[in-house]
Amino acid sequence: MTEARPGPAASSSLWEREAEIADVAEAVKALRADASSSGSLLVFSGEAGIGKTALLAEARRIAEAHGCTVWSARGGETVTSVPFNVIRQLLQPAIVSLMPEEAREYLGDWYDIAGPALGIAEPGDRQADPQGVCDGLVAAARRLAKREWPLVLILDDAHWADQETLQWLVAFAERLDDLPVLVVVARRPGDVSGERARQLEAVAAAARPVLTLSALTPDATAGLTRATLGEHADAPFCREVWAVTGGNPYETVELLAKVQDSELEPVEASAAELRALNRSARGRGLVARLEGLGIDATRFAWAAAILGTGISLDLAAQLAGMQRDEAGRCAELLGAARILTPTEPASRELTDGDLEFVHPLIASAVYRSIPDALRTAMHGQAAWAVTESGRGAAAASRHLLEVHPDDDPELVEQMREAAREHLAVGAPDAARRCLERALAEPPLPEVQARVLYELGCATLLTAPATTISHLRTALDQSGLDGDLRVDAVFRLSQALVHNDQLDEAVRTVDAEAARLDAGPARMRLQAVHYMWEGIHAGEDHLPGRSRSLAELVKTCTGRDNSERALLILRGFDAMTRGESAEEVVELCDHALVNGRLAPGLGWTDTEWGIELLMMLGSSYAYADRLDRAESLFSEALRSYTSAGWSGGHLALAHAFLGLAHRRRGRLRDAETTLRESLRIAERVGRGLPLYWSATCGLVDTLLARGDVQEAWAIAEQYGFAPPYPSTIVLPDTRSVRGRLLLAVGRVKDGINELEAAEKAAAARGHHNTVMAPWALDLARALASDDPARAAALASDARRQAERFGTDTAIGEALRCAAALESGQRAVRLAAQAVTYLEASPCQYEHAAARVEYGIAARSVSELGKGLTLARSCGADGLVARAEEVLATGRGLR
Repeated sequence: MTEARPGPAASSSLWEREAEIADVAEAVKALRADASSSGSLLVFSGEAGIGKTALLAEARRIAEAHGCTVWSARGGETVTSVPFNVIRQLLQPAIVSLMPEEAREYLGDWYDIAGPALGIAEPGDRQADPQGVCDGLVAAARRLAKREWPLVLILDDAHWADQETLQWLVAFAERLDDLPVLVVVARRPGDVSGERARQLEAVAAAARPVLTLSALTPDATAGLTRATLGEHADAPFCREVWAVTGGNPYETVELLAKVQDSELEPVEASAAELRALNRSARGRGLVARLEGLGIDATRFAWAAAILGTGISLDLAAQLAGMQRDEAGRCAELLGAARILTPTEPASRELTDGDLEFVHPLIASAVYRSIPDALRTAMHGQAAWAVTESGRGAAAASRHLLEVHPDDDPELVEQMREAAREHLAVGAPDAARRCLERALAEPPLPEVQARVLYELGCATLLTAPATTISHLRTALDQSGLDGDLRVDAVFRLSQALVHNDQLDEAVRTVDAEAARLDAGPARMRLQAVHYMWEGIHAGEDHLPGRSRSLAELVKTCTGRDNSERALLILRGFDAMTRGESAEEVVELCDHALVNGRLAPGLGWTDTEWGIELLMMLGSSYAYADRLDRAESLFSEALRSYTSAGWSGGHLALAHAFLGLAHRRRGRLRDAETTLRESLRIAERVGRGLPLYWSATCGLVDTLLARGDVQEAWAIAEQYGFAPPYPSTIVLPDTRSVRGRLLLAVGRVKDGINELEAAEKAAAARGHHNTVMAPWALDLARALASDDPARAAALASDARRQAERFGTDTAIGEALRCAAALESGQRAVRLAAQAVTYLEASPCQYEHAAARVEYGIAARSVSELGKGLTLARSCGADGLVARAEEVLATGRGLR
């Protein structure tokens, strides 16, 4: 490229950026073209000083020149630990400019969820769900974007953005298909590791190809030199400028400014002085230039660098130990020296964020120039100043993280309070950092166990292994007593379960229960013991477990939540074992208060966890009380949505509501709900029990709909195959997998899978033929090659179904028996199946029985009834089968 120059309005740092500017202009044009068009994401990558910030400034200029609204934000090297820092810069000004009623109207239900993270609303009483907060921020940005179209969001130095902002950016970028917003991001390659690096890569993957900025060529450097210093700058001088700076635009611009300041002639004879001038423009040279402005200006610059973000004149003055007027003069001096952005000397009416460094490289150089001991001391002073200004413990915590441990009980309490504030707005990683810093202080012996307990609670969902270590250490120390200790044991057992150490979870609970006298605390741990054993899918079931649980429950009347939990667990155990459905429902009903969940046992209450209530709803679902099951799971969905819990809890709520829809025969609703569950579960992480629940339920529903190929595709895509999780999944994984294999023609594999289901059910004592219908499918699969075994399986299934006693169980067993017979015996059994399933709430099974009876009896009337039912259920496979028989008409009457 020759000495082509950027346009007259462009920055001098934009030489050789024509292609990138064209990309921005094209994206802005596309954004302006249609308010219903999809959005776009541009990511510019380049080393420090390569011109990213200048390019983003040009992007702003282009966007504003075309009538776009532009919001911008910047990450900072010293503030990466501040949660939601960058997204607050981005969205907060727009929301604050609204009237409070307007803000609530635009954010709607998300106001109370996203508002605390944005700093515009007080947090609620409960710990916020991080994924829910992220979703709330996405919703907030989307709603504001629709209001402000055409909107351009600019994010500079994304490599220094906080983790919470990057999580939002990833989610927002994935939703640009139906939102006309242009997002422009600049980042350095490398410099980041761990979760933030993964998030940045996810952002890059959602963008157009990442545009990597290159250094200036010698010709472009010469052109920039002559444009700045005059056309008389000779070739050797220009060549030396390029050699000294390596074509780095920032260094080139700074060097040329120093040449102008020093009045150096741009000729070959002066070229030897360029290296010394370049050193003074960066690193130690920049520090020397700063020190040349005087001690007051240096102190003020140090204070600004310590604050890093939200730099107000008053706070910087306080930290620098000077009066406001003196601080204003320093800010003017630093602005003239191109260290801070220039201020308006006439008013000096500066508020938070009015001061910032001209370039991130300058901010970093100034921060690193502060002597280590002084820098630590200034962070301590900054923490005090931030606290005194009323910004709260969380705002001060980032400074306290930099202070050396010093046995300070007050600092420990500040960090504990900061952790609570972080958890309240959905930033558990920030809470973890605060509590780890509190431990390093260290706390007083009587406080340390509580800090460890709080740290364990903060990491429960994100790092089970770490949680286990913290809670075990806490329980080994004094300081946790009474209900707090019992809760710590419960949470430790939860972490062990999440870490696939279910046996150890049970042992932990049992050991603590043995230490306690009879009473509510001990009963709670006993209930937890049975809860973990109840969801265990292993083959080490002890026959005496159910008897012990039944004996314990005989004394329970449901007077407190521990007793109610035991009643639920006994009901679930009886349901899985295929005991009387009437007793199952009676036990579950006794666990309710006036037909509703008791206080403290709600879906968002944390004392017991979600597993217990899922057991309750499942017991109702498989005992033919689908009205109660659907009501419970619908309440779960409402509760989690309202509270902003959009992670694993919401995925399970969708999965189990889908189960209720599937049992009722609302197959279309079930498919929609289960697909949403799987979408959320995929975001939470593969391999978790909730992921299996969503996948298994969707495969089962698709098979019921007759969409075998889609069911197989889902199974292949999401790994629905052995090995299975260590916890129970509903519907039964092996039964559904076996049915799928039979449906796609892999009969031998299907039989093997169903026989594995038979073995697992026998080992666990599970004899509910509706919950685990392996016997019915296996009997049909063996009918031709092994009719004797098929008949025995069907007979045993019928006996188990009659023991359980629901219309669905008996009707399904009769359907199977009819399928193994022929002639009038098949007709009679099919008719009996219809009679039972007509009384059942499970409409799909009723439709299937009607169609099968119509075919066996050659009855047009019965086929017509079955066809109508199948259509209402969305059972396309049944519809096709009935229509085919009716179309031929042969033998029908």
